[in-house]
Amino acid sequence: MLTSAQRAVYIAHIRQLPAHVAAQVCALTPEQLITPYLKGEWSVAQNVHHLADSHLNSYLRCKLAVTEDEPTIRPYDQDAWAELPDARNANVAHSLTLLTALHARWAEFFETLPAEAWSRTLIHPVSGVHSLDDMLQTYAKHGLDHLEQMQRTLAARKAS
Repeated sequence: MLTSAQRAVYIAHIRQLPAHVAAQVCALTPEQLITPYLKGEWSVAQNVHHLADSHLNSYLRCKLAVTEDEPTIRPYDQDAWAELPDARNANVAHSLTLLTALHARWAEFFETLPAEAWSRTLIHPVSGVHSLDDMLQTYAKHGLDHLEQMQRTLAARKAS
C-alpha cells in the first residue's frame, strides 16, 4: 500500500501530465506529429491519442473499482487502437483537451478518495487483481513513459 506522501506525488504526475504533453507537441508541424521516426514505435500523435484513450479507460476502471465489488474489466488492443484513423491524425487538439479535463477530474477523484477506498480492487483478465493504489502508480508512470517515448521520437527526428 502506498503512503499518503507517495500518493500525493503520483497524483501530481497525473495532474501535470497534460501540460507536459502540450508543451512537448505545441510547436510541431503536422508532418512531425505523424511521422514515426523510430522503427517499431508510435508517432508523437499516436502517443498523444493513446494517452487520451488509455487514461480514459483507466479512469473509468478506477470508478468501477470504487462502485462495484471487484469488477472484471474489459481489455482492449491498444496497438489496434493506435492504428485507427483518428489515432494517426495530426490534429491532437481534441485529445489534449480531453486529456486536460480528464486528468483534472482523475486527480480530484484520487484526492477525495476515503482511506478505505485505496484497497478496493478490480480484475484484469490478463494481469490479475489491481488495487486503486496500483492503478494510480501504474498510470502516473504510464504517462511519464509516453512522454519519454515522445522525447526519444523527437530526438530521432533531429538526428535524421
